[in-house]
Amino acid sequence: MTLTHEPEFRVSVARSSEDLRAAQRLRYDVFVAELGGGGALVDHDERLERDRFDPFFDHLILFDDAAEGRVVGVYRMLQADQAAAAGGYYSEDEYDLAPLKATGRRLLELGRSCVHVDYRGGPAMYHLWNGLAGYVAEHGIDILFGVASFHGTDVDALAEPLSLLHHRHLAPEVLRVTARPPHAAAMDLIPEPEIDRRAAMLRMPALIKAYLRLGGVVGQGAFVDHGFNTTDVCLVMDTGAMSDRQRRIYGVGA
Repeated sequence: MTLTHEPEFRVSVARSSEDLRAAQRLRYDVFVAELGGGGALVDHDERLERDRFDPFFDHLILFDDAAEGRVVGVYRMLQADQAAAAGGYYSEDEYDLAPLKATGRRLLELGRSCVHVDYRGGPAMYHLWNGLAGYVAEHGIDILFGVASFHGTDVDALAEPLSLLHHRHLAPEVLRVTARPPHAAAMDLIPEPEIDRRAAMLRMPALIKAYLRLGGVVGQGAFVDHGFNTTDVCLVMDTGAMSDRQRRIYGVGA
């Protein structure tokens, strides 16, 4: 944290094109400038990270009103009717979502979660989670899912954390989405007894660790996204299966 002031956080769904552009600008700073990602619709001149799905998603934005309403965190969310209008879910390019659709339960896809570098390690993500919890309650969502990423595309270099996810956090069969070929990669790279759990957790991105604390599970296989310079896993969270402790962490009712 490099802040010199006390933030005044406010969470809201994007209400205007200006809100959306501010979210896309933060995404550019994180996913393109910081992590080396790209995409067909990325606007390097205006520094906007965007894709064809943006018009269909609801965009949850974290503002710091103590910094003139600066956008410091974003999350985007897609319900089933929005996915139908978009021609499918974003993550369907990477994962077969048939098991989730077959449940008949209310689904919400999450994606493009990021926090400005100056606000990481503080309460910013907690405020985003609380905003998300309110949205989930308002819309009666049963299952949250979406891809979360490891930086880089060298699967062997990620063998410890991927193997830990496969052996300890694999989704039950009824929720087990599967990575699509030809960019699917096996995650069971190291036998479970040989995994250095501490080393694996040190390599685990903070967002993935947060989902695991909430009872999140992962689909079968990783997806290597060369265009975005990431190795993705599909996380699934059944809100009905959360424990009271997990609900308190998540912020439901906060």
